[in-house]
This record gives sequence, C-alpha cells and structure tokens, in this order.
Amino acid sequence: MARPSDYNDEIAALILGRMAEGESLRAICRDETMPAASTVFLWLSKHKAFSEQYARAAELRAHAFAEDIIEISDDGTNDTTADSEGRTIVNHDVIARSRLRVDTRKWLMARMAPKKYGDKIETTLQGGDKPIEQKVTVFELVPFSVAK
Repeated sequence: MARPSDYNDEIAALILGRMAEGESLRAICRDETMPAASTVFLWLSKHKAFSEQYARAAELRAHAFAEDIIEISDDGTNDTTADSEGRTIVNHDVIARSRLRVDTRKWLMARMAPKKYGDKIETTLQGGDKPIEQKVTVFELVPFSVAK
C-alpha cells in the first residue's frame, strides 16, 4: 500500500493528535500508513487551516515535553547501583543522559512556544524620577521554506 499523498482531514487529525502527545513529525512519518514528511510540509503550505492546527499541535507538544521533564527528573532508576559489598555507586552516565534529555526538551520548548517557555530578559532603565521597566522575550526565528 502506498503512502497517502492527497490531503485528508482524518490523516491530518491523526498527525496533529500524535504531535500534541509529544511525538515528532519525523517519527510520525516513519509510520508506513502516514504520508512522508515532505507531503506534510506541502500540506502546510497549501492548507491554511491545517497550518494553523499544526502550530497549535506544536504548542501542545511543548506542553507534553514539560510533562516529560517532570517524569525524567523524578525517575532515579539506574542513577545508583550497589556493588558486591553493598556500597552505593553513582552512575554518572545515566544522570548525564537524563540531564541531556531534559535540556533538549527545554531548548525545543523555547522554540515551539517562545511566549510561554522562551528565555525572558527583564531590564530596568533609570530615567528621571521613575524607573521604566521593560520585559523582552528573546527567541530565535528559524527560516522555513517548502521546495516547490
């Protein structure tokens, strides 16, 4: 059976649902019943409603990553083991891998939902009698294009 290539509301909803649960588009498109990623990108450029829903699913995926961070941080499985004499041995590799998983999710969250998870910089400017407060959210714009 060939991968779907024509836009279909049902398939689009499945893609968006899986994204909102935290799955990457690349992982979704590995599924032989789903369209190729290039097809999804084409749909984004041709279907405004799908593009808007995709943006919302990306925001929801950021929230799913927040839930992942809690689970990863709370899971101490394999952080330590006991040797044959009962002494505790810390497994620094497992802890480093957990830290990497958390940091990766935080970085992605800041790009997927910059208003909520982006780095915030607060400055106070002194001018005259009254300080002026300014809050700025800093995020990186990533260029996106679809090959025609």
